[in-house]
Amino acid sequence: MPDLPARFAGLILAFAPLFVHRSWRHAQLLPIGAILTPGRRTVASALRIMGRAQDRRFVNVHRILNRAAWSPRAGGRILLGLLIAAFAPRGPVVMALDDTIERRRGKRIAAKGIYRDPVRSSDSHVVKASGLRWISLMLLAPIPWAGRIWALPFLTALVPSERACQERGRRHKPLLDVGRQLALQARRWLPGRDLVVVGDGSFSALLFLDAMRRARITAITRLRLDAALYEPAPPRPSGTIGRPRTKGARLPTLAATLVAKDTRWHAVVVSGWYGSAQRGIEVASGTAVWRHGGMPVVPIRWVLVRDPAHRFEAQALLCTDLACDPTQIVSWFVRRWSVEVTFQEVRAHLGVETQRQWSDTAVARTTPSLLALFSIVTLLAARLLARQRQRIAAAAWYPKPRPTFADALAAVRCAIWRERTLATSPRRRARTKPCFRLPAPWAYALFHAA
Repeated sequence: MPDLPARFAGLILAFAPLFVHRSWRHAQLLPIGAILTPGRRTVASALRIMGRAQDRRFVNVHRILNRAAWSPRAGGRILLGLLIAAFAPRGPVVMALDDTIERRRGKRIAAKGIYRDPVRSSDSHVVKASGLRWISLMLLAPIPWAGRIWALPFLTALVPSERACQERGRRHKPLLDVGRQLALQARRWLPGRDLVVVGDGSFSALLFLDAMRRARITAITRLRLDAALYEPAPPRPSGTIGRPRTKGARLPTLAATLVAKDTRWHAVVVSGWYGSAQRGIEVASGTAVWRHGGMPVVPIRWVLVRDPAHRFEAQALLCTDLACDPTQIVSWFVRRWSVEVTFQEVRAHLGVETQRQWSDTAVARTTPSLLALFSIVTLLAARLLARQRQRIAAAAWYPKPRPTFADALAAVRCAIWRERTLATSPRRRARTKPCFRLPAPWAYALFHAA
């Protein structure tokens, strides 16, 4: 192991069973190097920051990503166990499922495609982006010292474009199918816990919701205001001939319920409303059967949300658990805001979109590893002393009441640098004070251009 604080070494060693002994000697350099490296997260930068710039067998570290036999899915299971033990030891396990686009160019990146850019696009203007599409399953858990909900990625999968699959003669797997497999994988890993999966409107599909209901997973997504909702099928009289009914009478659309005068609204207060402290809203709820021709029949609880101050447009949510409280549904759904924060943080501080791997295997491993590094840094920060992780990089022009991920990353880096370069001499007979010489990793981190 590299020189690490004892509280950090135990967590890094938890991933040792993924590799054989020879590969683990090189693999353990990558997470520590990725944490310490500023700027681009390449293997060469990790080797420089770890003091291995003159290592002639540097290719062995590259092979960890493009050739070595290890399973990222098994690593995700280990990481999920660590996150559950640290931040969600009891109660329902709330997870978020969302996709993002990694902007990559190059003829040798085979899985890239052209997608709608959700950040730069609007309702009236569509911007396309070329790159890789990833879907990530994250744990939505409260971080005690941050006072907020953080989205902690632990399982990320690549969704190749349809054109890339056709060129290779493979069956194209849509985004919903990959998301369903990720959620069912988490269900197998946590058989005794109540799971809640929160997604945006792209996961509001009957096939996906039916799979979640059968797997005993509570799914919460957006719902169209013009969705075809029905009453449950009436009891079937004995002796009736023909196929049983799957639905009852047609119910008014949610758009009509929103403007109806007899709709009963309830005032509630939701904490953590999209990053703010609290927000007072009004909700109306009911149960129905959502059905479409040729699709499974899914019973849902719908929730209409509106703002008394008219600061945002009314929206509708659905939940596959009919007994769930509407206020709890809204509270779980607004946790999704931390997913966008996580995607922004990994781009700004962990170098996503700066790696330069071209091998298909390395491309499929690097970005999920950097997203998982967000969760690993959070776990490492949780093992620091309270005064160390409460250090905030605030200024007179930038007041910051609570630490963010950037502060957690700085605290972890400080602890690692102190252990590696500021340790006292192990020899008690050493009396003379050696002449200070700036270590090569420090010179690389401080002097070279970002």
